[in-house]
Amino acid sequence: MGHILAIDEGTTSTRAAVLDEGGRTVASASREFRQSFPRPGWVEHDALEIWRVTREMIGQVLGTSQLTASDVDCIGITDQRETTVVWDPTTGRPLAPAIVWQDTRGEEIVARLADRAGDRITEITGLPPATYFSAVKLLWLLESDEGIRRAVDQGRLLFGTIDSWLIWNLTGGVDGGLHATDVTNASRTMLMDLTTLDWSEEMLALTGVPRDILPEIRPSIGDFGTVDERHLLGGVAITGVLGDQQAAAFGQCAFTAGATKNTYGTGCFLLTNTGTVIERASGGLISTVAFQQTGFPAQYALEGSIAVAGSLVQWLRDNLGIIRDSAEVEALADSVEDSGDVYFVPAFSGLYAPRWRADARGAIVGLTRYSTKAHISRAALESTVFQTTEVIETLRRDSGFAIDEIRADGGMAVNDALLQFQADISDCTVVRGGIESTGIGAAFAAGIGRGIYSGTEDVESLWEETGRWEPSMPQPDRAHRRARWEAAVERSLGWVPPQESLGT
Repeated sequence: MGHILAIDEGTTSTRAAVLDEGGRTVASASREFRQSFPRPGWVEHDALEIWRVTREMIGQVLGTSQLTASDVDCIGITDQRETTVVWDPTTGRPLAPAIVWQDTRGEEIVARLADRAGDRITEITGLPPATYFSAVKLLWLLESDEGIRRAVDQGRLLFGTIDSWLIWNLTGGVDGGLHATDVTNASRTMLMDLTTLDWSEEMLALTGVPRDILPEIRPSIGDFGTVDERHLLGGVAITGVLGDQQAAAFGQCAFTAGATKNTYGTGCFLLTNTGTVIERASGGLISTVAFQQTGFPAQYALEGSIAVAGSLVQWLRDNLGIIRDSAEVEALADSVEDSGDVYFVPAFSGLYAPRWRADARGAIVGLTRYSTKAHISRAALESTVFQTTEVIETLRRDSGFAIDEIRADGGMAVNDALLQFQADISDCTVVRGGIESTGIGAAFAAGIGRGIYSGTEDVESLWEETGRWEPSMPQPDRAHRRARWEAAVERSLGWVPPQESLGT
């Protein structure tokens, strides 16, 4: 039986897993890497640390499974999408810290782009001008760092998202590594034309980004080179690459128009497949590529992105210290019947879909002497549900799809009470498949690319339901809770005056 190795490069950790042809996990290994917050609104990673941890997790999972490179048929990669890396191809070293997708330092650049061509940017790329996307982060680096500008002039700079950084290193690095990305990651840069699936000449002219620093865009399912012989997986082909949310949708087998998944991870991301049609939403959702197989048309999607979900639990642990570990928050939340009328708006990076309000800031509303850390913990978990429900309602209104069922995955989806609350507040059936759908999706894509599976029908037969929750909350209660959430959000808006930059 063949094996597929999946590399899942998340926002807070790296995970490597070996799966068999039946989609079952043989072995896995994961490790957190450092998060850096040098200024308010800034979020950074060390790309060299990510590369080092990735190699270590590959070694660990091979050791645990007692497999060698000859036992692995192919590799699938999934990553945190918009996070931006620039590096020198002659030394292999990053020229700056990686700027993470949550980072908001480029607000002034966003305002400038929106003023010049906001609607046109969305028309070309499917994305609204926002600090979320890679082009803004790249522009900030080019405009603020003289050394980086000099490296561009000297031909010593490559740009990529985390997938490109890993592919380049795995396939040889300074000795001829492949500089490539897939269509799903490219669609999150704000530089790719959604229709042509190539870098947009108009966007490059508007931003001034040189084309020669950008990776080659390839279909998600296909050839991404082979691992250099100096690495543990030397000679193994990389045949599937997907951004993490597209990988999760692939792992949840959201292959038909209207099929919807929601990933409860560091952030929260709801994605609905729209088939081969690019749907244009007006309510704060974004149009993106779902996946493309070599030789086939691209599949598209509508997505609603929520910046803070599982990372709010980490914040309770690391910043407030009211819990010792992430698992404790579920026990605390379950120890009370409700949130005690406490509402938590986790707008640490502003609010993403459907509001796109960079001036919002986090708020805990409704505190009294009755409130305890259990109520705050429950309100923290419930905030993910309220934000997700806003995205579901926007999708229903703008896409024409009923969205009466969503498939749930991600670390927070182990919480049955959370998924029941999601069903209640959104009036929608919630079905849980595999928790680690991102890695599974990357493995499925790689397996198709390698010929292990004949196509999506093959992998769809491997998907298994592990739980189902139906809405049971009376409508008046649902309406009351939603109204209280809306009131809390209103208190979080406008905290940063318009004339202030989020990066200062």
